[in-house]
Amino acid sequence: MIGVILSGHGGFASGISQALTQVIGEQPQFAAIDFPESMTTAQLDNAMRMALESVDSGEGVVFLTDLLGGTPFRTASLLSQQMANIEVVTGTNLQMAAEMLLERDELSLTEFREQALVCGHRGITSLHAQLEEKQREEAEVGDGI
Repeated sequence: MIGVILSGHGGFASGISQALTQVIGEQPQFAAIDFPESMTTAQLDNAMRMALESVDSGEGVVFLTDLLGGTPFRTASLLSQQMANIEVVTGTNLQMAAEMLLERDELSLTEFREQALVCGHRGITSLHAQLEEKQREEAEVGDGI
């Protein structure tokens, strides 16, 4: 099973982790690492290295981070350059994290990375867009009769 490490600024990771537990239950080979203002980059690097040891079963690890270019992203990226079988995905949202944790058994690291982007994009929408889509689908069904 692919290990997953979620990290982000402030309480991002622990907040998403709590929501994930509520929605899909406790997850094996999963760690959440917050990056509060009081933490240094060196401390974050150390926490990520420790998490890697605890979640990696040999099938690889994916870091899910909050912001492109932020310290959690950069730190995970540096680790991915130093170690094999690590992917880094950024822009994480709850839908992406939930879907990917549930589907990771069936995916390679590359497939996980690509599918995470699809899931993340699918989770970004508006009520207006969803109502338009529903109306379009209903019109297509009506036209076929």
